[in-house]
Amino acid sequence: MNRFVTRWLRPLIVCSLLGAAALAQAQTVFRVTAIPDEAPTELARKAQPLIKYLEGVLGMKVEFTPVTDYAACVEALVNKKVDLAWFGGFTFVQAYVRSGGKVLPIVQREEDEKFKSVFITGDPSITSLADLKGKDVSFGSQSSTSGHLMPRSYLRQAGLDPDKDFKRVAYSGAHDATIAAVASGKVQAGALNASVWDKFVAEKKVDTDKVRVFFTTPPYYDYNWSVHADMPAAVREKLTRALLALDRATPEGKEILELQRATRFVPTKVENYQGIEAAAKSAGLL
Repeated sequence: MNRFVTRWLRPLIVCSLLGAAALAQAQTVFRVTAIPDEAPTELARKAQPLIKYLEGVLGMKVEFTPVTDYAACVEALVNKKVDLAWFGGFTFVQAYVRSGGKVLPIVQREEDEKFKSVFITGDPSITSLADLKGKDVSFGSQSSTSGHLMPRSYLRQAGLDPDKDFKRVAYSGAHDATIAAVASGKVQAGALNASVWDKFVAEKKVDTDKVRVFFTTPPYYDYNWSVHADMPAAVREKLTRALLALDRATPEGKEILELQRATRFVPTKVENYQGIEAAAKSAGLL
């Protein structure tokens, strides 16, 4: 009887051990992704020091996993293909809704508590939002908070319907691409992330004698780092503490925070994004 039981149980035990080993192996890689709101090379450059830092904190290999578009970033975290995702406010809301509330924001930059978008132009005749009537205007990605949703929301508050009042609405796909479209004259105006605009100005990648800001939106909550609720609590807490601990007073913290265009990271919560959810529903985008 014992030989019979052993003969049948041995394969099950072996399979169980192999399954456990495979699971352990799968958990030795921690995957990070981000919405592609800038060029892929820039996203990879920004990620590298953070990846190195997280490897030391988590004690495992950390990989940056690029995605093709905003929707792919949402699906990657919702389906647990990645462990940590950098979302804009709108993509966070999409992921939160899509997951049935199982995607959770853990930290945001201090700057994201009062984020802004800018409208830029190279056309001297454009000095206000009202002047955009009949013009070609570019947003970033359709799922971008700062490059589409919130600019569209403030346009509507100003009495403008982009789909009716503009000659043409274009979607560049990314903030830097919007700057390029305006600078080249492909469109008369564009809306984008104020942080990216400031970076381009500081790095002298845009001629401000030819392209200028003519409207800046009121502040709103925007980007955050999010995880799936199924992440073990201990890992989530360690990750959160590590991000909150980054300090510009240290060489490592300074490098990471500067690349992330952050003063520091602060705790965040789902409730911070209710305004963005309301704006998305009002615009028929959610």
